[in-house]
Amino acid sequence: MNSIDLMVKEHTYIKRMLSVVRKLCIALVNGNEVDQVVFKKAIDFIRNYADKHHHGKEEDILFEQMKNDAGTQPGAAALLGMYTEHNMGRAFIGNLEMALNKYSQGDKDSKVDIIANAIAYTDLLHRHIDTEDGALYKFAAAKLSDHSKEEVERRCNELEKDANEKHVQEKYLAILEELESIV
Repeated sequence: MNSIDLMVKEHTYIKRMLSVVRKLCIALVNGNEVDQVVFKKAIDFIRNYADKHHHGKEEDILFEQMKNDAGTQPGAAALLGMYTEHNMGRAFIGNLEMALNKYSQGDKDSKVDIIANAIAYTDLLHRHIDTEDGALYKFAAAKLSDHSKEEVERRCNELEKDANEKHVQEKYLAILEELESIV
């Protein structure tokens, strides 16, 4: 399934951003000041590339197809875990943004909340990606019916075409490369 291969490839970009976020946190631990601009660019990437673009494909297309396909319904409990982890990630990023806002208003103690939420997010996503790449995607590729696989491919191709027309991938991979060059 080409769409699953694409999702695995997207995970490599997401993991690269997780490395950027970790390096930003290490710099904070080592006494650097919080760079609001860089953190906000990382949050933009996380929300719009990792979550909206990538997790959107998973939740709205692949997971939905897996819930409705007889061959993959035995994996429904695993899907609940994936949805839960996506929501936990969103909560960590929301908390990170709140901590950044408090820090910008002079609450220097918020630095610890910036680090805690950013690191919690990176840890969660690394484990989450390992589960998807190592088990969930393989299960879907092996157990989805041919009709379901075709539907996943069709819908993912439509989403990718729309994203390409809006330059989503180009924009967020440029942000990734910019931040990698900074940290």
